[in-house]
Amino acid sequence: MTKPDATATVVAAAGRRIDSVGAMPERFPLRNCGRVRDAISSLFRERTPAIVISSASCGSDLLALEAAEKLGIRYRVVLPFSADRFRGSSVTDRPGEWGPVFDRLVAAAALRGDLVTLDHREGVATDDAYAATNVAILDEADARAAASGAVRIAAIAWEGGSRGADDLTDQFRREAASRGWEIVEVPTR
Repeated sequence: MTKPDATATVVAAAGRRIDSVGAMPERFPLRNCGRVRDAISSLFRERTPAIVISSASCGSDLLALEAAEKLGIRYRVVLPFSADRFRGSSVTDRPGEWGPVFDRLVAAAALRGDLVTLDHREGVATDDAYAATNVAILDEADARAAASGAVRIAAIAWEGGSRGADDLTDQFRREAASRGWEIVEVPTR
């Protein structure tokens, strides 16, 4: 039996999508991508996760997955439904060239067996499917951390303020905190 490595780290990453054109208030403007990408990369270099688990929405999710890829860190992608449907509803519907990034990262994850599709059907409300995805990301990360004795970090890229009860980023943050996770916030503004 392998002895657990308490220095290992599992990161569950989530956060804001890129703002739509003219969004007010701004939560994650496209112009801040470089700074957020650098902050996420710095976090990963400092904490050296064994794996990063995230969804793949435009903005914070894809920036985290890209950072993991560039640093040679294994990443796992969890989607609420098919990649094609997700791409249209959560990737290419906002400013920026996110489609090719999504396609590359998801294809690589699928080849390694690191793409999880929860298969929520058309009848399921999208917010419910996304909320279930957040829980699935944390559940998977919890299971991996428990198996290895790893430290659990929730990396959350956002502006730090909840939009209210339906704020999926804040729901992710609160759920991770309730499970005793270390929360690391990356500012998007």
